Amino acid sequence: MISPYIPSPTSGNRSRSYYLLKMLARQHSVSLIAMDDGAAIQMPRDMVSLESLTNKIEVLQRPAQPSKRLLQLINVLSGKSHVLYEELAGIKEIQKTLELLFARDHYDAIVAEGLMLGDYHLPEDVKVVLDEHNIEFELLERAYLQETSWLRKWYNWRESRLVKRVEISFCQEADAVVVTSERESEILKSLLPDNMVEVVPNGVDIDYFQSKDAGQEVDGRIIFTGAMDYYPNVKGVLFFAQKCWPLIRSQMPGATWHIVGKNPLPDVQKLAELPGITVTGSVADVRPYFNEARVAIVPLLVGGGTRLKILEAMAMRKAVVSTSLGCEGIAAVQDEHLIVADQPDALAKAVIELLNNQEKRDALATAGRELVEAEYSWERCGDQLLKILEQVSSAQENLPRRQKADILTSAEHEFPSFRVKQ
Repeated sequence: MISPYIPSPTSGNRSRSYYLLKMLARQHSVSLIAMDDGAAIQMPRDMVSLESLTNKIEVLQRPAQPSKRLLQLINVLSGKSHVLYEELAGIKEIQKTLELLFARDHYDAIVAEGLMLGDYHLPEDVKVVLDEHNIEFELLERAYLQETSWLRKWYNWRESRLVKRVEISFCQEADAVVVTSERESEILKSLLPDNMVEVVPNGVDIDYFQSKDAGQEVDGRIIFTGAMDYYPNVKGVLFFAQKCWPLIRSQMPGATWHIVGKNPLPDVQKLAELPGITVTGSVADVRPYFNEARVAIVPLLVGGGTRLKILEAMAMRKAVVSTSLGCEGIAAVQDEHLIVADQPDALAKAVIELLNNQEKRDALATAGRELVEAEYSWERCGDQLLKILEQVSSAQENLPRRQKADILTSAEHEFPSFRVKQ
């Protein structure tokens, strides 16, 4: 497995990589190449856990970079994609590490997390599975459509165009592409009808995330969880704070809202100045905050993939209120597993109703827990990935890497530094 970060069982998108690795390790010997992005995770504990699951771990330091804004400017002026620049930082170091690993051992396949597929020289018999946590170009397109600032709008439009061509070429080069929902599978199949595209949904650790004491709930408490330096999350909480929270507080003056997530940006930190809102920053364990909440909200306006935060809230037996995009790709039914609303007044009304209706909360909580137990345990997701690897390994040829469609030729011409070499 090649990962742009150190997988972690309790840290957002890192948890998908961690649990899929854990599930692979049940049947296979797995080595991990991970980039250390300097994020504040529980490194010692995570490394001990990973060492118990892997044959070998190679942690590579991500190359030092200027500040994000300066780097974005440099990439714009040089005609490059900032997203691709960040995603593929360290490709040369990964290639060197791959050569060392392949010199010592035989590997049947590589699972590349995110867009960690680059200019790798690989043995001809090695299969490649690209695990797309979300379709990056679609996420950027959605950000472009939602933005009101002309500069940010132009920037996201530009990035989406640059990323799309390279992302599609990477998908084409893989022996199989894994996405998190049927909706995303249909998108990629429409662009690459001859390629193998399969679904492995996001999951949840149903043993770790479970509520043991409903008596801890605080009257009027709602919760949002997620990394608060991630654009879709920031956009969502700012929208809810500006458009929905005043409506809720006008009818329930005692209502409180905990925004729980690492690295809150200044605009998010300022929300703590509003009545009833607490911005926690990074927490060691999100479960106590779930236990205190009566309703979990997912007011996302931008995003891709499927939301781990919804699965975690359902596993914790919390009633969920989400936008349509927030619950996209999850097999949840309106009014049975959660409440879906998109307009500010409808979102606020749904939250108020649930805060005041224990019977409705309990019904949603029970149905949500049953849904994740049946469909979204990491064991079930891991079984699906194992089947895909078996299918890929049984193929006689790496056919996708032999086929060169026009989109790949165009990407190579426009972005020669991202060409996949044979």
